[in-house]
Amino acid sequence: MARARSRIAGAISVFGELLITAGVVLGLFVVYSLWWTNVLADREASEQGDRIRNDWANSGPGDLDTKDGIGFLHVPAMSDGEILVKKGTDTKELNDGIAGYYTEPIKSALPSDDKGNFTLAAHRDGHGAKFHNIHKVKDGDPIVFETKDTWYVYKVYKTLPKTSKFNVDVLQPVPKESGKKKPGRYITLTTCTPIYTSDYRYIVWGELQRTEKVDTQRTPPAELR
Repeated sequence: MARARSRIAGAISVFGELLITAGVVLGLFVVYSLWWTNVLADREASEQGDRIRNDWANSGPGDLDTKDGIGFLHVPAMSDGEILVKKGTDTKELNDGIAGYYTEPIKSALPSDDKGNFTLAAHRDGHGAKFHNIHKVKDGDPIVFETKDTWYVYKVYKTLPKTSKFNVDVLQPVPKESGKKKPGRYITLTTCTPIYTSDYRYIVWGELQRTEKVDTQRTPPAELR
Protein backbone atom coordinates (compact mmCIF):
# COMPACT_ATOMS: atom_id res chain seq x y z
CA MET A 1 0.00 0.00 0.00
CA ALA A 2 2.79 2.41 0.90
CA ARG A 3 4.53 1.64 -2.40
CA ALA A 4 1.31 2.39 -4.33
CA ARG A 5 0.88 5.71 -2.54
CA SER A 6 4.47 6.58 -3.35
CA ARG A 7 3.87 5.89 -7.04
CA ILE A 8 0.76 8.04 -7.04
CA ALA A 9 2.59 10.87 -5.30
CA GLY A 10 5.41 10.61 -7.82
CA ALA A 11 2.99 10.71 -10.74
CA ILE A 12 1.25 13.75 -9.27
CA SER A 13 4.60 15.48 -8.78
CA VAL A 14 5.63 14.82 -12.39
CA PHE A 15 2.24 15.98 -13.65
CA GLY A 16 2.53 19.17 -11.57
CA GLU A 17 5.98 19.88 -12.97
CA LEU A 18 4.63 19.39 -16.50
CA LEU A 19 1.82 21.87 -15.80
CA ILE A 20 4.30 24.43 -14.47
CA THR A 21 6.50 23.96 -17.54
CA ALA A 22 3.50 24.32 -19.83
CA GLY A 23 2.50 27.49 -17.99
CA VAL A 24 5.97 28.97 -18.40
CA VAL A 25 6.02 28.11 -22.12
CA LEU A 26 2.56 29.62 -22.59
CA GLY A 27 3.62 32.74 -20.72
CA LEU A 28 6.70 33.13 -22.89
CA PHE A 29 4.54 32.71 -26.01
CA VAL A 30 2.19 35.45 -24.82
CA VAL A 31 5.16 37.75 -24.14
CA TYR A 32 6.49 37.01 -27.61
CA SER A 33 3.13 37.56 -29.30
CA LEU A 34 2.11 40.74 -27.49
CA TRP A 35 5.41 42.42 -26.73
CA TRP A 36 8.41 41.14 -28.66
CA THR A 37 6.57 41.15 -32.02
CA ASN A 38 5.73 44.79 -31.32
CA VAL A 39 9.40 45.57 -30.72
CA LEU A 40 10.45 43.88 -33.96
CA ALA A 41 7.61 45.43 -35.96
CA ASP A 42 8.26 48.95 -34.65
CA ARG A 43 11.92 48.60 -35.57
CA GLU A 44 11.11 47.44 -39.09
CA ALA A 45 8.43 50.11 -39.59
CA SER A 46 10.86 52.81 -38.45
CA GLU A 47 13.48 51.65 -40.93
CA GLN A 48 10.95 51.54 -43.75
CA GLY A 49 9.64 54.98 -42.79
CA ASP A 50 13.14 56.43 -42.84
CA ARG A 51 13.69 55.01 -46.31
CA ILE A 52 10.58 56.59 -47.77
CA ARG A 53 11.35 59.97 -46.21
CA ASN A 54 14.87 59.81 -47.63
CA ASP A 55 13.39 58.96 -51.03
CA TRP A 56 11.10 61.98 -50.77
CA ALA A 57 13.99 64.24 -49.87
CA ASN A 58 16.23 63.02 -52.67
CA SER A 59 13.83 62.65 -55.58
CA GLY A 60 11.77 64.97 -57.73
CA PRO A 61 8.01 64.88 -58.32
CA GLY A 62 6.65 61.41 -58.92
CA ASP A 63 3.69 59.08 -58.55
CA LEU A 64 2.01 58.73 -55.17
CA ASP A 65 2.61 54.99 -54.98
CA THR A 66 6.16 53.77 -54.42
CA LYS A 67 7.72 50.43 -53.62
CA ASP A 68 8.42 51.59 -50.05
CA GLY A 69 5.03 53.09 -49.24
CA ILE A 70 2.62 55.84 -50.20
CA GLY A 71 2.73 57.96 -47.06
CA PHE A 72 2.01 58.19 -43.35
CA LEU A 73 -1.25 57.99 -41.42
CA HIS A 74 -1.68 60.23 -38.36
CA VAL A 75 -4.58 59.60 -35.94
CA PRO A 76 -4.04 61.79 -32.84
CA ALA A 77 -6.78 60.05 -30.84
CA MET A 78 -4.94 56.71 -31.09
CA SER A 79 -1.65 58.17 -29.80
CA ASP A 80 0.34 55.72 -31.91
CA GLY A 81 2.47 58.23 -33.80
CA GLU A 82 2.80 58.11 -37.55
CA ILE A 83 1.93 54.88 -39.34
CA LEU A 84 3.55 53.95 -42.63
CA VAL A 85 1.00 52.91 -45.27
CA LYS A 86 1.83 50.45 -48.04
CA LYS A 87 -0.07 48.63 -50.74
CA GLY A 88 -1.94 45.49 -49.72
CA THR A 89 -3.31 43.93 -46.56
CA ASP A 90 -1.34 40.69 -46.64
CA THR A 91 -0.49 39.54 -43.13
CA LYS A 92 3.22 39.35 -43.99
CA GLU A 93 3.21 43.06 -44.83
CA LEU A 94 1.07 44.14 -41.87
CA ASN A 95 3.35 42.20 -39.52
CA ASP A 96 6.02 44.81 -40.25
CA GLY A 97 4.12 47.30 -38.07
CA ILE A 98 2.41 49.19 -40.86
CA ALA A 99 -1.06 49.77 -42.26
CA GLY A 100 -2.01 48.56 -45.72
CA TYR A 101 -4.62 49.70 -48.19
CA TYR A 102 -6.95 47.13 -49.70
CA THR A 103 -6.44 45.70 -53.16
CA GLU A 104 -9.16 43.10 -52.65
CA PRO A 105 -11.99 42.14 -52.22
CA ILE A 106 -12.78 45.77 -53.07
CA LYS A 107 -9.98 47.89 -54.43
CA SER A 108 -9.20 50.98 -52.37
CA ALA A 109 -9.20 54.45 -53.82
CA LEU A 110 -6.15 56.59 -53.13
CA PRO A 111 -6.35 59.96 -51.34
CA SER A 112 -5.50 61.80 -54.55
CA ASP A 113 -8.47 60.32 -56.41
CA ASP A 114 -11.39 62.66 -57.09
CA LYS A 115 -13.86 60.19 -55.56
CA GLY A 116 -13.69 56.97 -53.63
CA ASN A 117 -12.92 55.29 -50.32
CA PHE A 118 -9.34 55.04 -49.03
CA THR A 119 -9.61 51.77 -47.07
CA LEU A 120 -6.94 50.65 -44.60
CA ALA A 121 -6.20 47.75 -42.28
CA ALA A 122 -3.66 47.23 -39.48
CA HIS A 123 -3.13 44.91 -36.54
CA ARG A 124 -4.77 45.68 -33.23
CA ASP A 125 -2.54 43.41 -31.13
CA GLY A 126 1.02 42.26 -31.72
CA HIS A 127 3.19 43.06 -34.73
CA GLY A 128 3.17 46.78 -33.96
CA ALA A 129 -0.51 46.93 -32.99
CA LYS A 130 -0.90 50.21 -34.89
CA PHE A 131 -4.69 50.25 -34.50
CA HIS A 132 -4.71 49.04 -30.88
CA ASN A 133 -6.41 52.23 -29.65
CA ILE A 134 -8.96 52.51 -32.44
CA HIS A 135 -11.73 52.46 -29.83
CA LYS A 136 -10.53 55.90 -28.66
CA VAL A 137 -11.42 57.50 -32.01
CA LYS A 138 -14.66 59.49 -31.80
CA ASP A 139 -16.90 61.39 -34.19
CA GLY A 140 -15.33 64.71 -35.10
CA ASP A 141 -11.74 63.55 -34.52
CA PRO A 142 -9.17 64.29 -37.24
CA ILE A 143 -7.38 61.73 -39.37
CA VAL A 144 -4.49 63.06 -41.43
CA PHE A 145 -2.73 61.32 -44.28
CA GLU A 146 0.68 62.65 -45.29
CA THR A 147 2.22 62.14 -48.72
CA LYS A 148 5.33 63.61 -50.26
CA ASP A 149 3.49 66.68 -51.55
CA THR A 150 0.12 66.87 -49.75
CA TRP A 151 -1.59 66.68 -46.37
CA TYR A 152 -5.08 65.12 -46.57
CA VAL A 153 -7.22 66.13 -43.60
CA TYR A 154 -10.25 63.94 -42.83
CA LYS A 155 -12.85 64.16 -40.07
CA VAL A 156 -14.37 61.08 -38.45
CA TYR A 157 -18.14 60.97 -38.87
CA LYS A 158 -19.09 57.41 -37.90
CA THR A 159 -17.73 54.34 -36.10
CA LEU A 160 -18.94 50.75 -36.17
CA PRO A 161 -17.56 48.97 -33.09
CA LYS A 162 -18.53 45.47 -34.22
CA THR A 163 -19.33 43.87 -37.55
CA SER A 164 -18.70 40.55 -39.27
CA LYS A 165 -15.20 39.99 -40.62
CA PHE A 166 -16.94 38.99 -43.85
CA ASN A 167 -18.71 42.33 -44.19
CA VAL A 168 -17.02 43.87 -47.23
CA ASP A 169 -19.70 46.54 -47.69
CA VAL A 170 -17.78 48.75 -45.26
CA LEU A 171 -15.12 49.04 -47.99
CA GLN A 172 -17.46 50.15 -50.77
CA PRO A 173 -16.62 53.42 -52.60
CA VAL A 174 -19.74 54.84 -50.98
CA PRO A 175 -19.87 53.17 -47.53
CA LYS A 176 -23.65 53.19 -47.13
CA GLU A 177 -23.54 51.57 -43.68
CA SER A 178 -21.88 54.77 -42.52
CA GLY A 179 -24.91 56.76 -43.65
CA LYS A 180 -23.38 58.16 -46.84
CA LYS A 181 -25.39 57.93 -50.05
CA LYS A 182 -23.33 59.91 -52.56
CA PRO A 183 -19.78 59.59 -53.89
CA GLY A 184 -17.19 61.53 -51.93
CA ARG A 185 -13.64 61.28 -50.66
CA TYR A 186 -13.79 58.93 -47.70
CA ILE A 187 -11.32 57.05 -45.50
CA THR A 188 -12.03 53.77 -43.69
CA LEU A 189 -9.93 52.21 -40.91
CA THR A 190 -10.48 48.52 -40.15
CA THR A 191 -9.04 46.17 -37.55
CA CYS A 192 -9.90 43.13 -35.45
CA THR A 193 -12.14 43.24 -32.38
CA PRO A 194 -12.54 42.44 -29.48
CA ILE A 195 -8.98 43.10 -28.33
CA TYR A 196 -6.79 39.98 -28.48
CA THR A 197 -9.21 38.24 -30.87
CA SER A 198 -10.03 38.33 -34.57
CA ASP A 199 -13.69 37.36 -34.33
CA TYR A 200 -15.12 40.63 -35.65
CA ARG A 201 -14.05 43.91 -37.22
CA TYR A 202 -14.00 47.46 -35.83
CA ILE A 203 -14.62 50.22 -38.39
CA VAL A 204 -13.97 53.97 -38.42
CA TRP A 205 -15.15 56.20 -41.29
CA GLY A 206 -13.95 59.70 -42.11
CA GLU A 207 -14.57 62.23 -44.87
CA LEU A 208 -12.04 64.56 -46.48
CA GLN A 209 -12.33 68.14 -45.25
CA ARG A 210 -9.44 69.77 -47.10
CA THR A 211 -5.94 69.31 -48.48
CA GLU A 212 -2.81 71.34 -47.79
CA LYS A 213 0.35 71.47 -49.83
CA VAL A 214 3.48 70.37 -47.99
CA ASP A 215 5.90 73.26 -47.48
CA THR A 216 9.68 73.01 -47.37
CA GLN A 217 9.67 72.55 -43.58
CA ARG A 218 6.90 69.93 -43.75
CA THR A 219 4.88 71.99 -41.28
CA PRO A 220 1.97 69.78 -40.23
CA PRO A 221 -1.64 70.96 -40.40
CA ALA A 222 -3.21 72.47 -37.29
CA GLU A 223 -4.80 69.13 -36.36
CA LEU A 224 -1.33 67.67 -35.69
CA ARG A 225 0.25 70.59 -33.83
